Amino acid sequence: MNIKTQLQRPDGTRLKIVSEPALKRLPLYHRFLMERQATGRETVSCTDIGLDLDLDPTQVRKDLESVGIVGRPRIGYTLATLMDQLEQFLGWNNVNEAFLVGAGNLGAALLGYRKFEECGLKIVTAFDLDPSKTGTRIHGKHVLPLEKLSDLAQRMHILIGIITVPATEAQAVADLMAEGGIRAIWNFAPVRLHTPEHVIVHNEDLHCSLAALSQKLFATLQVKPQKTGLASKAAAAAALSN
Repeated sequence: MNIKTQLQRPDGTRLKIVSEPALKRLPLYHRFLMERQATGRETVSCTDIGLDLDLDPTQVRKDLESVGIVGRPRIGYTLATLMDQLEQFLGWNNVNEAFLVGAGNLGAALLGYRKFEECGLKIVTAFDLDPSKTGTRIHGKHVLPLEKLSDLAQRMHILIGIITVPATEAQAVADLMAEGGIRAIWNFAPVRLHTPEHVIVHNEDLHCSLAALSQKLFATLQVKPQKTGLASKAAAAAALSN
């Protein structure tokens, strides 16, 4: 299903409807711009972006126009200005604090991922049901008992929650988050959550992503079987040595 979102520019004016695929491409554009800026370039075109990301330049232009960014004919975009406009639209120039629930392996990995703060997300505290984890710190972040979540979320005005618990526990965690005033949930649990209409849920289903990757690999191998023999073994050995 093609989900679309009605958003506003930083100045409060309304934007066009932006499709979810377009929203997912915008961070790719921003990453490209950062890399291009490091080379000393000051301008960039949709053709530049499209060639690097293997996208139709017309699609790039439409994506940027949909969020209110228009280039100049024959010049394109001033790179620094385009980066700033994308950051404003994506909310990356404002830090959003978040609570994470589930301090297991996945949760710990997210707590240690420093680049989130470059995207305006700061995980300030983690919560867990396991008494052996509560009272500890993971990557400098306190792990608190789950029953403290709702009250703290209200007092600290936390609007984003991240769920990295097993599927059987996810709905109860989502309920606590909604009670605490959290408005957006990033859900890593493989289960559909039921939340009030005002709560946004984005599902990051690793099982589905792995299934899609496996299916694409299988389809590719059916068309072009994997090479075998000494040549492929030599290539594998060379790759491992690098």
